[in-house]
Amino acid sequence: MRFAGKRVAMVTFSAYPFDPRPRRAIDALISEGASVDLICLGGDGQASHETLPGITVTRIPLKHIRRGKWNYAFRYSAFIFISMALFALRTTRKRYDLVHVHNMPDVLVASSIIPKWFGAKVVLDLHDPMPELMTTIFNAAPDGGSVKLLKRLEKWSIARAHLVVTVNLACKHIFSRRSCGPEKIAVVMNSPDTRIFPYKPVDETVSADKNGKPFVIMYHGSLVERNGLEVAIDALAQIQKSEPNAILHVFGGRTEFLDRMMNKVRELGLENRVTYFGPKNLEHLYSEIDKCDIGVIPNHRNPFTDINTPTRIFEYLARGKAVIAPSTSGIVDYFSADSLIFFEAGDANDLAKQIEFAAGNPEKALEIARRGQLIYKEHTWEMERETLLSRMSALFS
Repeated sequence: MRFAGKRVAMVTFSAYPFDPRPRRAIDALISEGASVDLICLGGDGQASHETLPGITVTRIPLKHIRRGKWNYAFRYSAFIFISMALFALRTTRKRYDLVHVHNMPDVLVASSIIPKWFGAKVVLDLHDPMPELMTTIFNAAPDGGSVKLLKRLEKWSIARAHLVVTVNLACKHIFSRRSCGPEKIAVVMNSPDTRIFPYKPVDETVSADKNGKPFVIMYHGSLVERNGLEVAIDALAQIQKSEPNAILHVFGGRTEFLDRMMNKVRELGLENRVTYFGPKNLEHLYSEIDKCDIGVIPNHRNPFTDINTPTRIFEYLARGKAVIAPSTSGIVDYFSADSLIFFEAGDANDLAKQIEFAAGNPEKALEIARRGQLIYKEHTWEMERETLLSRMSALFS
């Protein structure tokens, strides 16, 4: 085992085990013999300290609330200080071999300073580019002071790491253009864990005649404006007559944005066609995907969604479902027009047309899903996991 006897520190400003990317990395490291000390956010009802096979979890009780920039800055600063102090204290008792830092924020890598002085290798896992996210969430000017500061902090943070890991080619191009050479960056995509989302071939028995059964469109993920639930609702409103059996199932944690969207649903008279089911953990989500006819990624176009490759695409494809997704760079880097059903990002009219196409042409939609599965098979978690472990283990050679 490549990490037998290695002691790993990991830190993430998210809750364990609910954030899938750190969870997959932890499972991969433990399977290769590592022991992991994790510092993460505390969730409601979760223990502040927990010892599980291969991992010790310390949860910091700072709620991850989506508010203003200063609120983010305060909570990030407090979390960084606590993480830095805990890792420094633990290093004096027993040294770490590796520190794996998950952004956001990028400067969370500061928590690795003391372990690095004592010889630990540092991996910075950049889930999201913060400058692009800042311009999207807070409508900040691309050349504004806050965005420039984040770009400087990104470069400083990357310089502290021995290896940078990111989620797709679009992000790699951004980071290598402004912060480091491409050889320092490994792409490890957010492919679903096949133990949780087992592969299921496209159903060959689909019939064009559904005998009046509902045509189920599924949305799951973060319920925030940039992810475009409003676009899906507007598209559904447009096809009430042409596709009277089309319904929308929504999954995700409740937010203020969701409440506004459900008010909109009532205003449009879609109460019987849009159902909110709340959040589902990963272990139960795949069975909900099996119940749908098509998955939808109804993103608006903005600097963040332009470069994002949503994990949800792979989750739908893993279960044999066709996907409607925006034709943005983070997606078309991997998928062609014959492997996903594309629409123009943020355009409810175009999304409505593609839903009509999928509902009216189920065999064609599923043929597209079959080709999408071929691309999914090139990026299964087993393959991405090997990239991650290989690049990490090379730090010790």
